[in-house]
Amino acid sequence: MLAHCSARRAVNVLHRPCGNVQPRSFQRRTFVSIETFTNGFLDLATALPLPSSFPPYSTTIIICTVVSRLIWTVPFSIWAKQRQRRAEEEVLPIVNSLKPGVSKLVLTEMQKIGVRGTKEQIQAAHGKRVKQLLTTRQKQLFSEYRCSPGFTMAIPIITQVPLFMGFSIVLNRLSQAPTPFDSESFLTLSTLAHADPTATLPIALGLITLANVESSRWFMTDAQRERQEKVQKWKEDRVARGETVIEPQKIIKSALRLISVGRIVVATMVPGGVILYWITSATFGLVQTWIMDYLELQRKRKLVLAPALSKKIPTAKQ
Repeated sequence: MLAHCSARRAVNVLHRPCGNVQPRSFQRRTFVSIETFTNGFLDLATALPLPSSFPPYSTTIIICTVVSRLIWTVPFSIWAKQRQRRAEEEVLPIVNSLKPGVSKLVLTEMQKIGVRGTKEQIQAAHGKRVKQLLTTRQKQLFSEYRCSPGFTMAIPIITQVPLFMGFSIVLNRLSQAPTPFDSESFLTLSTLAHADPTATLPIALGLITLANVESSRWFMTDAQRERQEKVQKWKEDRVARGETVIEPQKIIKSALRLISVGRIVVATMVPGGVILYWITSATFGLVQTWIMDYLELQRKRKLVLAPALSKKIPTAKQ
């Protein structure tokens, strides 16, 4: 085993990318170069006590991906889920409870100022004013409860993109000749330094990404499905009346589907080490989404059943 590690270390040293020699003053002004990370990755692949049957660089890519996601992205995902929970279970019930009072208040104001028009025009003006007031109050509540949906949706992007781009750049640099990645194959990859000749892994990446997009409907409570059907019917009625309905969720989902296809095309052109990282990260993200959505589904079902169970429990006789 010692001889195996020593030989691997020698290969790493011979194949390490040689950076351009820079003046000492320039080097002091440089924070961290890519070579620092590439050399660190090669040292880690050499130092890990892996069985000889395990491909060292591929295994190290997978381990680094899983560990970095566990340490960096999972905590932020849990935080985002907690913010979403506050919005759904604390803010939205308050907003819904305000609707009757706001509707009555707006109607009174319209009667005072003597708004005139057809029944449809008055209803449209009334609905528009009620929506404006409720939206303003909802934004205030989101701020008070620290659960703004925009920032909640941006949390995964803000936390994952720097890590994703950084590690992709490091692996792409490691794939440039001379590189020890040339000496290792993995699954359908002839080497980690070249693209997948069969396009199997890129297609798998696209399917995993698409599954992550579509899985949001797999873990829904009956109440959520019923509410979604009502909203969809309301939108269809508005479209039938000739009104324009903007559906941001559908736009985002359609864009994500296109990205899933686009990732296949891009993945066929990147080195094997990069595609291995991408598919490992996508698989981790899919499993993480499934686990978190399943736990959230179970929690919501318990909340729904709790009142019914409490009514069935007989009170003790005095």
